[in-house]
Amino acid sequence: MINLPLNKKVIIFGFIFTFFSSFGQSFFLGLFNAPIRNELDITHGQFGNIYATATIFSSLLLIWIGKKIDEYQIIYYSFFVILLLFLSSLFFSFINSIYFLAAGIFLMRFSGQGLMSHAATTTISRFFEKSRGKALSTIWLGLSSAEFILPVLATYLFVIYSWRIVWQGIALLIILLLPLIILNTIRNIKLDSRENDQNSNEKVKIKSWKRKEVIKDYRFYIISLNMLAMPWIATGVFVYQSFISDSKTWNIYTIPKAFMVYSIASIITLFFSGFLVDKFTSRKLIPLMNIPLLLAMFVLFYYQHEISAYIFLGLIGVSNGLANILGSSTWAEIYGVKFIGSIKALTTAFMVFSTAFGTAVFGLLIDNGFAIENIAFISGAYIVISLILLMIIRKTLEPIKLRK
Repeated sequence: MINLPLNKKVIIFGFIFTFFSSFGQSFFLGLFNAPIRNELDITHGQFGNIYATATIFSSLLLIWIGKKIDEYQIIYYSFFVILLLFLSSLFFSFINSIYFLAAGIFLMRFSGQGLMSHAATTTISRFFEKSRGKALSTIWLGLSSAEFILPVLATYLFVIYSWRIVWQGIALLIILLLPLIILNTIRNIKLDSRENDQNSNEKVKIKSWKRKEVIKDYRFYIISLNMLAMPWIATGVFVYQSFISDSKTWNIYTIPKAFMVYSIASIITLFFSGFLVDKFTSRKLIPLMNIPLLLAMFVLFYYQHEISAYIFLGLIGVSNGLANILGSSTWAEIYGVKFIGSIKALTTAFMVFSTAFGTAVFGLLIDNGFAIENIAFISGAYIVISLILLMIIRKTLEPIKLRK
């Protein structure tokens, strides 16, 4: 690894950090839902409320901590994130009350889903310019790989070990492996480090926006509406997959099996979307991002056969692959990279908050007697409205070019 080109070292760093961010993602934490509820004797609704509240607080803290990546060298910032993820994982293994559960979920959502993915995508977005799309698509394969591997692995480990032992093993893996990774990949990366590109001096320079400028830009909010569709809708689907199975009278194993299609579709989309972004730019591709998600909601609304589970999760996987790339590269294209850390801290916080929103909204609608078809219709309507707004402003999605 030491003799690899710097560009490849940075990609390896991003890939591994996105893989390890999975320990704070909904798909992984959801695997521990049943054993934790059984031990603490709480209901699905209580677990969902705790999960949503902890996620909201983690998103608020991320806005402040996330922007620090613009002030410190990435190696120091990464050491902090690793230490926090290690302590969070260790703490999670000692949960014995609803208060510890709330704190544990908060820490895992903040350190895992929040800071680990934030450190990876910000570093890649800042370091790469010419090949940003391909670099982002490569590192997001880390999370897709985790979504493919970890559910099966965790289910197997539950047969041998208690869920607490599994979390202690995760903590040990984090503290032993990740420091070695960053020492061998990003030790020499500075805030102004960029990929090796012979034509970099010929590239047009664009204005780098500060976060306080971005939040005054109306385009930011319309783009964000589109960016947030995938996380809140997908999280709702993932958390309430048992409700969907019951509503559709599917076998309990149908959706878990369909997750393999979701993962494969994400990986394939990641592979192609990186090349498309580098060729056409994210600004031109973003209107296409939620089209597969919209089709997925149509499938969920209209069809009942078990095969539709594979189709609708596959379509969600396609949108997920597109969203992972466009959610990072779009901001860098429009607002520059000098302050990209503070901007992405805000957008990542929005993303984390939207997952709590999705959990809460789906739960509220279910508790009020809405069928899954009704929920799919509401989700589809959100996608259509946000897409119409985006199409109205699509010609304004250009960066401000600086004179030489």
